[in-house]
Amino acid sequence: MIIGVPKEIKNNENRVALTPAGAKELVKRGHTVYVQHTAGEGSGFSDESYVEAGANILPTIEATYEIAEMIMKVKEPIEPEYKLIKKDQLLFTYFHFASYEPLTKAMVESGSVCLAYETVEKADRSLPLLIPMSEVAGRMAVQKGANYLEKPLKGRGILLGGVPGVLPAKVLILGGGIVGTQAAWMAAGLGADVTIMDVSLPRMRYLADVMPANVKTMMSNEYNIRKMIKNHDLIIGAVLIPGAKAPHLITKDMLKEMQPGTVLVDVAVDQGGCIETCKPTTHQDPTYIIDDVVHYCVANMPGAVPYTSTLALTNATLPYAIQLADKGWKKAAQENPELVPGLNVINGDIVYQAVAEAFDMDYTPVVKYLAD
Repeated sequence: MIIGVPKEIKNNENRVALTPAGAKELVKRGHTVYVQHTAGEGSGFSDESYVEAGANILPTIEATYEIAEMIMKVKEPIEPEYKLIKKDQLLFTYFHFASYEPLTKAMVESGSVCLAYETVEKADRSLPLLIPMSEVAGRMAVQKGANYLEKPLKGRGILLGGVPGVLPAKVLILGGGIVGTQAAWMAAGLGADVTIMDVSLPRMRYLADVMPANVKTMMSNEYNIRKMIKNHDLIIGAVLIPGAKAPHLITKDMLKEMQPGTVLVDVAVDQGGCIETCKPTTHQDPTYIIDDVVHYCVANMPGAVPYTSTLALTNATLPYAIQLADKGWKKAAQENPELVPGLNVINGDIVYQAVAEAFDMDYTPVVKYLAD
């Protein structure tokens, strides 16, 4: 198979979808890998390192899309890329369709096959290609939140871990999944007073067992959220409904109940956000203020630590990429059920129900394409 790796063009996105080591594994299996000039530079990988691994370098993004049967990316295609995508071309990347209708319509019109990292799912319902970036984003949420609590950045002027004789900051985490768990570990390690809210009692029992003493659990509901936001300094939104839009757990009217300088970090922003006042921001202009509350809503948080993120992502995606390249997307999905929910759009049909429902568009069961 001919595999193309274009350079990411989303604002301040420095990750790349394939490391030289990953390229070498694909080339070893007889596949041809084309990498756009400087695509790996932001992650610390030179064109020379790809050439040494057996890949070919192409000068432009247009040439990369034109030659490839499978495109491997990190972030969803953005508008300048829509016209480059061809019928029957396989795109393997993060899409987060449910949060952005123009992207969904563009991919439907392209006739391409869109296999989304974030909805590839194991039998135990875990999301193996979302986990590594969720781990990065969860840890970064605390790192960024601690930073924006500083007064020059319009925060409350609180040190996350406090000092002897001064209480630490209070951190509230909405959601006890991968993002929430990693955020809790980081915040606890810095000495903060941490509360994780979730709707699953089994999950909270597990967290209560494994977390240090400065992490508490609490049932997530509107009454409890309204009570907790009044005295918490850093609030992290970490809610995920696979493939669907995130629910709004913090509404606009709640901001007035928060203390001035409270920091909100919404990690769910690329799925629409679990904070109503959240809107996607960039690393270039990451925050805005509403009702004296600082909002940090960068949609590609792991892009700020591209070396770590690219290695973590390729570790997870490469086994699936090899299956797709070796067998083609249809046979790979027939033989590996984990890939089936990853299929979101095929040849103009939306085959992932939550995406179709998000925009009231027609849904076609994926079995139409996988039946022999």
